[in-house]
Order: sequence, then C-alpha cells, then structure tokens
Amino acid sequence: MSLPGRPQVWQALRKLGVAVTLVGAISAAGALWAKAPPPGTVEFGSVALSELPEEAQTTERLIRAGGPFPYPKDGTVFGNRERLLPAQPRGYYREYTVRTPGARDRGARRIVCGGHRVMRPETCYYTGDHYASFRRIAQ
Repeated sequence: MSLPGRPQVWQALRKLGVAVTLVGAISAAGALWAKAPPPGTVEFGSVALSELPEEAQTTERLIRAGGPFPYPKDGTVFGNRERLLPAQPRGYYREYTVRTPGARDRGARRIVCGGHRVMRPETCYYTGDHYASFRRIAQ
C-alpha cells in the first residue's frame, strides 16, 4: 500500500509504531512475570471454614474425629496428579467427599488434607470443582 507524502517519513513512523508495540508488550510481560510466584511454589486463596458449605464443615469435623465416613473412598490417598497442591511424597494427601445435596453420586466437592497424622492434618484444601482449583482452609 502506498501512503501519500514522503515514503521515508511513513516508513519511519511505521517502524516507530512496531517498536512502541514491542516495548508495550515486553513491559506488560515483565509486569506479569514480576507478580508471578517463584518457580516451584503455588499460591492459594484461602477460605475460612465457616465460609464453606455446611456439608464441608461436617466433613472437616469427621476428618478430625477419624470418621466414620459416609463414602468408601474417604480417607484414601490423593495422588495430586494435577500437581495443583504443593509437591509432597505419595501418601501425604488424603481426600474426603463433601456431600452435595441432590447429587446421585459423590459430586464434585472434596476436602484434601495433608500431613503425617491423618486426624491432625497440617493443612486442608477445599475444591468445589473436582480438583480443578483449590482454596486452603484457614483454621
């Protein structure tokens, strides 16, 4: 496409536009990188136990009491295959079902707890979307 006027001026302006675009993109990427957590760390939002559904609060009480649990898979090892939780040796995390009213199966809600003592977990996480995201439960 031919632009009216001096070709050198238009060519210089076009180059300047590309340079400004590149600088803006690099600046935006740098700002995102600066806000990112260091490699190997995962950031979680946290949620107070009292803010979770009543069924999650009931499940948390059962965890601390050692059961009895309503589902056979409750208390089994959670493999963390999605690698959304902090890396730990196999067997560190255990999963528990949070009952979903009206669901015919276990539903999508879970509490995953980690620690070396099952009834006294070091930390627990809530997921309402079957392990797609987690929020750390603040004690």
